[in-house]
Amino acid sequence: MLRTSLKRVWDPKIIRYFRPEDTRIVFSTFQRGYASSMTPEDFDIVIVGGGPVGLALACALTSKSASSSTHNSALRVALVEAADLSSVRNWNPEREGDGTFFSNRVSSITNASRRFIQDIGAWQYVDESRTRPIEEMQVWDGISDSRIEFLAPPTTAASVPVHEMARLTENLNLQRGLLRRLDEVCGRGSTLTILDKTKVASIVSDVDGSSSSLPSSPSSSTASASFTGWPLLHLSTSQMIRARLLIGADGPNSPVRAYSQISSYGWSYNARAIVATLRHGQSGFTSFGTPRNHTTAYQRFLPTGPIAFLPLSPKCASLVWSTTPELAQALLDAGDEVLARMINAAFRLPDVSMRYLHRFILERWTRATPTAINTGRQADPKLARKQGFVSVEEIEEEIQWRERAHSIHPESALSSTLTPSTDPAHEARNEANVILSSEATLYPPLVHAVQPGSAASFPLRMSHADNYLGTRTTLAGDAAHTVHPLAGQGLNLGLSDAASLASTILESASLGMDVGSPLALKRYPEERYLANHGMLSSTDKLWKLYGTAMGPVVWARSVGLEVTNEWTSLKDAFMHFAGGSNDGKFWISHTLIFR
Repeated sequence: MLRTSLKRVWDPKIIRYFRPEDTRIVFSTFQRGYASSMTPEDFDIVIVGGGPVGLALACALTSKSASSSTHNSALRVALVEAADLSSVRNWNPEREGDGTFFSNRVSSITNASRRFIQDIGAWQYVDESRTRPIEEMQVWDGISDSRIEFLAPPTTAASVPVHEMARLTENLNLQRGLLRRLDEVCGRGSTLTILDKTKVASIVSDVDGSSSSLPSSPSSSTASASFTGWPLLHLSTSQMIRARLLIGADGPNSPVRAYSQISSYGWSYNARAIVATLRHGQSGFTSFGTPRNHTTAYQRFLPTGPIAFLPLSPKCASLVWSTTPELAQALLDAGDEVLARMINAAFRLPDVSMRYLHRFILERWTRATPTAINTGRQADPKLARKQGFVSVEEIEEEIQWRERAHSIHPESALSSTLTPSTDPAHEARNEANVILSSEATLYPPLVHAVQPGSAASFPLRMSHADNYLGTRTTLAGDAAHTVHPLAGQGLNLGLSDAASLASTILESASLGMDVGSPLALKRYPEERYLANHGMLSSTDKLWKLYGTAMGPVVWARSVGLEVTNEWTSLKDAFMHFAGGSNDGKFWISHTLIFR
């Protein structure tokens, strides 16, 4: 049987006229040839993707199952992840460097997302010493300098500190906490199976509907159920698993979405985001002589894209700088020292000078000859970079000349050059002798260095799936939507998806429904689709609004920003929306009945 099927599938006459879009047909035909000789292992829920969203979803589902008094009523859940999760579980950055090492993959966790993580029991395993609260935001226009200031609104939630609008943490810190929570749940007899270091080779729809290995399930009677049409996953470990419900939390290039034949719409921004870990001095002081709180996030909207400074500790911060692909590559090729100088200038110099510096760097970069990087064995031409095309001294000279042209005093808050009063070697002098400008806290501390190896970039795009539900499949997180990082809401949208989807599944299971049916999952897209679309649309409009230097548009957005800054109730409404104050309520209300 197997030999016959293989001959039928790989016949050269078929391959000669084969199209890439017919992959599912080939795999389906191949699987029919040997499915009868292999019995799949069945699960109620299979989650593909072991990122923060997939792990949070697994935590939410299995925390209830582990606490259930009846073991047979627990949902059987499998999590499939291609990477080795032991490296995340054993992540220990304190062993590296002098304790100031931070990953460049950092996320802003809103109060609503944090409440959800606390509710599923995972926040207790997150290392809070490596997180930083955001209590204030300074946002301003790169052309007109119109500014809006946000302060964290008071909150009555006992689980979230007062006057904290969000909390910054490394993604690895959050993932490690979620994994430790899953380990605890598994130790109490959970029906969770984690399949890491395992890739999904193919996904097909089960056409045979052979008998199930699932025990009696709360969602349907196994003895009488038909398994035809269930997603059948063939794994790189030669295992075969079948899902009552397959959840794709597997990123923007989601195989689950491709299998579900769910189309999506969106576009590339023709931009890249530079991310890096920044090191700065701790000697920041206000004009009153009091130390800076280092809990303020800064964002400036330049015509080429926004640049954000996000505090991680009193001496470290995270950078997210959206700009053109060419300039992003040029800044990375220029080296960490040049990048640090350009970051300081990007927060302070007028737009006309920043445009000049961008042209200066791009012209030098364009004329430079690429140099292949030695990977250990031999130089790889595919990894060629244009290194050393501009020196630190040249950039500093250009910046200082531009500052003198704008009459910026070296001790001014707008000065981006490291003087004796701002260099870390002269902190004592700064504290004792220098009278700081009254505008010192309107701009981030001067960056002294970029953490080695932390500077990188990634492309930016917006996309949204047409639907979140397929035939016994559903999407969550980046598999369903990707958003511009200017609002820092990408992970929060995914965690809100996980909260809504988990509560929908648990409620349907408690009612004896088939958790893979459209009726059982109906509430999930009703709660999340429009909410996600609103955030995607808002960030997209902001990107386009601030991506132009046209005079009338600059005037209109500047007036709007100034008016909003004086309209406290409107600012509070924006913070309420961005902070997702209501996103966690449905999770709490819908899970109380399961405790």
